[in-house]
Amino acid sequence: MTSRTRCIATAVALLLSAHLLPAQQAAPQPITPAPTDPAIATALQQVSPQNIEATITKLVSFKNRSTLSSMETDLPPGTGVTAAADWIFSEFERYSAACGGCLEVKRDDFVEPGAPNTRILHNTRLQNIYAILKGTDPAQTARRVLVTGHYDSRNSDTFNTRDPAPGANDDASGTAVSLECARVLSKLKFPSTIIFVAVAGEEQGLNGSAHLAKLARSEGWNLEAVLNNDIVGGDTTPSSTGQDKSVVRVFSEGVPGPSTLEQLRTIQTIGAENDSPARELARAIADVSRTYLLPTDHRAAALPGRPRSMAIRRVPAFHPVLIFRRDRFLRGGDHTSFSLEGFPAVRFTEWQENFDHQHQDLRTENGIQYGDLIQYDDFDYIANVARLNAAALATFASAPGLPQHVGVVTTGLDNATTLNWQPPAGFPAGATFEILTRATTDSDWTSVIPAGTATTITLPISKDNTIFGIRSVDAAGHRSAAVYPMPIRGKQPTAATPKS
Repeated sequence: MTSRTRCIATAVALLLSAHLLPAQQAAPQPITPAPTDPAIATALQQVSPQNIEATITKLVSFKNRSTLSSMETDLPPGTGVTAAADWIFSEFERYSAACGGCLEVKRDDFVEPGAPNTRILHNTRLQNIYAILKGTDPAQTARRVLVTGHYDSRNSDTFNTRDPAPGANDDASGTAVSLECARVLSKLKFPSTIIFVAVAGEEQGLNGSAHLAKLARSEGWNLEAVLNNDIVGGDTTPSSTGQDKSVVRVFSEGVPGPSTLEQLRTIQTIGAENDSPARELARAIADVSRTYLLPTDHRAAALPGRPRSMAIRRVPAFHPVLIFRRDRFLRGGDHTSFSLEGFPAVRFTEWQENFDHQHQDLRTENGIQYGDLIQYDDFDYIANVARLNAAALATFASAPGLPQHVGVVTTGLDNATTLNWQPPAGFPAGATFEILTRATTDSDWTSVIPAGTATTITLPISKDNTIFGIRSVDAAGHRSAAVYPMPIRGKQPTAATPKS
């Protein structure tokens, strides 16, 4: 326990003795991993690198999965994006048959209008394929979490629908993660709903995910988390250096995409740029990893772009590295479509990409092999990414919903902090709330204060000096993501950022 944490604990204890806080409140303590859920742990053990390899091999066999190929009428049988969509649909149906029809398999089938100076010049059919594992608790089934990857591919020419575009890493790997999560998690039951998705049109400009995200918004989906997997193959090129197979990057935006000017001013004023719903989702994924991925001494040399302090320390054997950016330079991904509709969304991507094996015609030049070939995928690495995704999906689908209308009272000047919030819909019996804290200079939560079933609390900690978050925890220890409190001028808070 740090000296700062001990000071906070002493102050809270004094308030407890003065009966200024409910008796069930506890002093702040360092955050520890949540207890392991045996059912989730068993499901993670069933993630199969061999099954992932078979999935990617099949996707590569469609030769060229360009979204534009959906309009071709003379493709050889078993090739093109439509054949790939049909196969993905059949895989979801196969998983559903194995669990007694537990999955509702659907097509988001639409025509994207063509437009000059875009990557879709003519009206083009797109299909997003998805499977819904409906929650079993009527009070929580409306809550949803979603995992996706894009199944379309491209070579050097985004309009080329004929020449090989295997897309083994970009993004058969992410599609395989989504399918594998569906295969292993469909054997379990969760109080809330999980959606497993494969989208098209990513290479043409995120068209498929944009359509699905708009559909989710128009139909009022209560979508609490979107996990997008894109380029998670763990590129294994013998001549490349700098790859780290022990990590996967998790990108998250700072300022929510649809923020209004008034909301932007509030975020800037209170310094909330690092506590968007996407950032809290990323932190929650890291929290899950500490439960299900066993720690070990990590003694890799410091890598380019990683602080030397990360070279030798105790970390999970395979773990996420949180990248506080929406995405990489000059690139984009399907999580952005959901972010722009106000949903918390993150992107998983391997530590170091090899651009010789992305968006390239198959060829060899000066002894260098170009093209997104399956020989460069690492199926054990992809399986680890799938396990992390599955653990996060299962945890969030098991946990109570996000605390609602979370606020910090700013009625007057003082050196304490009063937090208010409301329970999520269907808050289960035995569930409680926890207050998370960290210094303004810390990237992740460091301390936790149990709050029981209270929905308001006053702490002897300056709101000017500390970052707070509120999360829900069920009786078994499944934790929701945290929610950052926005300023309120009175007892009842009101939402000040886009609802997530």
